[in-house]
Amino acid sequence: MAVAVTDTTTPVSNSTITPTNAGFDKKTANQADVAVTMTLNGNTLSAIKNGTATLVAGTDYTVSGSTVTLKKEYLATQAVGTTTLTFEFSAGAAQSLVVTVSDTSVAPTAALKVQMYNGTVTASGNTLNPKFKLVNTSTSAVALSDVKLRYYYTIDGEKAQSFFCDWSQAGSANVTGTFVKLPTAKADADYYLELGFSSAAGSLAAGASIDIQVRVAKEDWSNYTQTGDYSFNAVDTNFVDWTKAPAYISGNLIWGSEPN
Repeated sequence: MAVAVTDTTTPVSNSTITPTNAGFDKKTANQADVAVTMTLNGNTLSAIKNGTATLVAGTDYTVSGSTVTLKKEYLATQAVGTTTLTFEFSAGAAQSLVVTVSDTSVAPTAALKVQMYNGTVTASGNTLNPKFKLVNTSTSAVALSDVKLRYYYTIDGEKAQSFFCDWSQAGSANVTGTFVKLPTAKADADYYLELGFSSAAGSLAAGASIDIQVRVAKEDWSNYTQTGDYSFNAVDTNFVDWTKAPAYISGNLIWGSEPN
């Protein structure tokens, strides 16, 4: 006897959100709600989480149709740096919004410069290997937890990425790496790696420096094309002043420049 087998299960479609990256300034005059548009694809929003904490609907955010409005009062409570909010749905994969939090009301009290070279300078390879030296050029110490560095590049094929800190005087475990996709791709960059430091990294004394040696790879170890990447140094084999690796204190740009 022949048995006809069918599968009437409806395929699950993932919901999406736009944008996936946003900025927020803690300076009171500049604070603004952040609007996120959902394409639900038949699903419903279940929750928004910040790590293990669940945001409170009506207080931390509101929903009107397919638009979520993240309230400025909630975002103002977040620390300077990056906050990742996870949108969970009734079915399908969760989606993430990376909010870069700055505070331009805090004037930097220290000056930094970044020196850099690339450990691997081949045009194509499965690893990005920038090496940084962060130098405090001021007369006062700076808390490393207030400092961010950025390395701009093109991902050359969208994949999940992994960050490795191989060595730093601040302690490899105290160096953080966050991948941020640019809302609008540039010719020489569509992502940046943002380096930060935990409070356990301590301070960088006046006139002192630390090295940060890192690697970046895609989950499938496919190649990056480094040629033309904004922050890539294709020439030097030792540390040189590198303005294409910008540095920030409390969200304020104090060294270098971002891609145009």
